[in-house]
Formats: sequence, C-alpha cells, structure tokens
Amino acid sequence: MSASTEPTTTLFGELKKAIADDWHDYTHHAFVEQLGAGTLSLDAFKDYLVQDYLFLIQFCRSYALAGYKGENLDDIQASMEGLQVILDETRLHVKLTASWGIEEQELLKAPEKVGTVAYTRYVLDAGMTGDLLDLHVALAPCVIGYAEIGERLAPLLEGRDDHPYREWISTYASAEFQEGARKAVEQLDALHDRFGSPARFEQLAHVFRTATRMESGFWQQALEK
Repeated sequence: MSASTEPTTTLFGELKKAIADDWHDYTHHAFVEQLGAGTLSLDAFKDYLVQDYLFLIQFCRSYALAGYKGENLDDIQASMEGLQVILDETRLHVKLTASWGIEEQELLKAPEKVGTVAYTRYVLDAGMTGDLLDLHVALAPCVIGYAEIGERLAPLLEGRDDHPYREWISTYASAEFQEGARKAVEQLDALHDRFGSPARFEQLAHVFRTATRMESGFWQQALEK
C-alpha cells in the first residue's frame, strides 16, 4: 500500500477526506507543480531548502518529545525510528545546499521565517498540550504528505535526466520513504485505538487541517521570496 492509496477506513484517510480541499491545495500547490515540471526558480527552491533544514531541526525536537510522551518502550522505539528518518533527511539538504556553495554553518545561521516558526511551534504545542495522537496527527501532513507528493511527481522524471529537482523528487518517491509513510499511517491507527474516540474526531481534524494549511504556507513563503 502506498501513502497515496491508503483506504479511507484508516484514520489518515478519514482525516484527508474531512479536509479534502485543504489537502489538495497543499499537495498540488503552485510550488509543488512547478517543482514537478522543473520550472520552479532555483532561488525559490534554495530558499525552501534552507527553511526546510531549520524546519527539520524542530521536527527532530517533535520526535524527541514523542519519546518523552511515550507510555512504553514500543512508543519510545517508534519515536526514535522517526527521529532517525528526519536526521537522515537533513543530510539531503546539506548535500544539496553544499553543491551550491551553502555550507551547513550558513544554514544554521539563517533566520527562521515567520511561516517556519508558526508551523513548527504549532506541532510542538500540539504535542505538549495533547497526547501522542495529537502530536502524530500534527506531524502527518509532512511525514505522509511528502511521500504522496513524491509518488505523484515521480513519473515526471521519466526521460528527464536533466530534471533540476530529480534528487528531491526521487528521495520522497523512494521505496524507503514510502515505507516510512505506510508505517506512519499504521501508527496513527494504533494510537487512535488507544487514545481516540468518535467524539474526538473533530478536534483531530482541526489539528490536521491547521498543520496542512501551514504546509501550504510553507510552500508559499518560498515562492514569495
């Protein structure tokens, strides 16, 4: 099962269905469409990568928080595996930016934009004030959404060895990343079995919608550079 073909009977599928318009706006944002077509300006992409590097640092903190909020060793193990995936993802950013003469120290010195601060701190706040389910619902648009976007854009690489964003698309379309997204879908269901209830769905959908809209804002701030 790929990230984009999960049955709607999963919690993730039901959340996507509940916010369908916002999800489409995020996964088909102009930034994404231009990236897939290879027409996205390099300045916009580089600006996005720098902010995404800073973003991932905060997401590492979110997974560390998930470990703290864990109620058993399985929860802690899952959070550490998620943290390792994010740490691996930062290496892609360092590699890409270094190829353009931007060293890691320069990345660390870059100021966070308003959209970066708002999104990452919202996720952390969802985890601090809620439980593991709240936190992972807030993480889901990024963790699972990027796999869906990568899978959808991958066919656009065919016959395009010169595609400027081949490495980015290939990373999120990779079997490894798709498997991580599949596990994230399953983890949401497992957490919902423990912490969820029909009465909680609207609140979870609100968290999911807010995080999804912030993903769209994250794309947009790069286009507006």
